[in-house]
Amino acid sequence: MRNLIRYGYVPFLLLAVNGTAFALLATGRPKLWLLPLLLIAIGVSFAAERALPYLDHWNTDHDDNRRDIAHAVVNELLNLASVAALPLLAALIPFEGVWPREWPFVAQVLIAILVADLGITLTHLASHKIPTLWRLHAVHHSITRSYGFNGLMKHPLHQTLETVVGVTPLILLGLPLDVAAALAFAVAVQLLLQHSNVDYRVGPLRAVLALNQAHRFHHLKWAGIGDVNFGLFTLIWDRALRTYSYDPRRAFTSADLGMAAKPDYPTGYLAQLAEPFRASGACVPTDRPETAENIDWRDVRRC
Repeated sequence: MRNLIRYGYVPFLLLAVNGTAFALLATGRPKLWLLPLLLIAIGVSFAAERALPYLDHWNTDHDDNRRDIAHAVVNELLNLASVAALPLLAALIPFEGVWPREWPFVAQVLIAILVADLGITLTHLASHKIPTLWRLHAVHHSITRSYGFNGLMKHPLHQTLETVVGVTPLILLGLPLDVAAALAFAVAVQLLLQHSNVDYRVGPLRAVLALNQAHRFHHLKWAGIGDVNFGLFTLIWDRALRTYSYDPRRAFTSADLGMAAKPDYPTGYLAQLAEPFRASGACVPTDRPETAENIDWRDVRRC
């Protein structure tokens, strides 16, 4: 059973669950059918995390369960709202798009995934370089364990920004509503996989797909070290941007995650929504290298 999970978990979610969603949408079935399918994906994810965890400790409540559920619900509702708003946004475009509607549905979804992946990767990269964006994105980096629901633990403003940058080029190309719904579903499944506490294996695809083995390096807390592996779906754009990093010998614990400059980052949902707009009270002297080592200057003031 453990080997079945280790090698079958990712194909089940990527191919079987996503494939079922794409088939439903391609045949014109109501989009509400995606909801029970997403619940199945979440249930399978949590079951696999308990049957084959990367770390047992990451399966226990860190006083964050209710907060993470709140983040997940709010951000999934934002995803649904963005899909629902697509016809209105498309009506505002003063020209006809060039979307290849005659192509097979799966091919259209794959195009949407690659284009959105580029926009999200660039937004993610900018969020690590621009202090204003980092303050919003820091909510996601405050985690001290990695499990399925962490993928949707984002400030809603940052979630909205990523969505806008990722989807706007697709809207300009004439993205159909059903393809947009398939993309939104694939994003939810990908976030489950990317932050999953399952000790799964994907062989050589580890170097191409943005899954948990590579994404853990993105959550390393020391300054600059986590500025790698920004992709949501793939690592293609990270390789092009030279931000790809992986070391098969590296093991992770909760001590490796979080933010070194803000170990006391708020853990409550409402407090996390407000934190990006609070003035930083941290102050680190620049004339003491031993103090400044591994400090992320996006989070503190220089004295």
